[in-house]
Amino acid sequence: MTWISRDSKERFARMAQAQGLSESALLRRLVEVSLAATGAVATPTPPPVEPVAASGRVSVRLRYDDLLLLRERASTRQLPTSTYVSYLVRSHLRAQVPLPTAELEALRRSVAEVGAIGRNINQIARAANQQQWPSGPNRETLIAAARAMAGLKANIKALINANLASWNTGHAKKSD
Repeated sequence: MTWISRDSKERFARMAQAQGLSESALLRRLVEVSLAATGAVATPTPPPVEPVAASGRVSVRLRYDDLLLLRERASTRQLPTSTYVSYLVRSHLRAQVPLPTAELEALRRSVAEVGAIGRNINQIARAANQQQWPSGPNRETLIAAARAMAGLKANIKALINANLASWNTGHAKKSD
């Protein structure tokens, strides 16, 4: 058994944390490397599997230009950089295309509006069929509304397809 200064212990703890290891795991790794370097170990032991941090955090070093690109893409989606990276990793590991909360909420609002408009059109159609339509939109207006609904439906589909494609290429198309 040996003792080291408090300062050395704190520096060692920081070094272990920076590598995502416990102090024991780092010490074991250093002993094995030292033994292998002196030839005291006949067969090299495989490096230990890195433990999974309880917090689920992972540190990644990026080149400066990659970091700038990452920040730009995260900003385009109005996401923190770390959340964007988390979505990308999860998407890759699970083959799932992420839909960030803001985009999901926009789609939900659009679908709710389409539903409300559809109900109103059904009420108008029912009233027209029962001859209870004293005044209101004419046939051309209803046809125009139906075309607008079809356009809205196409736009929602395009938004979903753009979201799917943007995660494959990394760029979300900016809306006009």
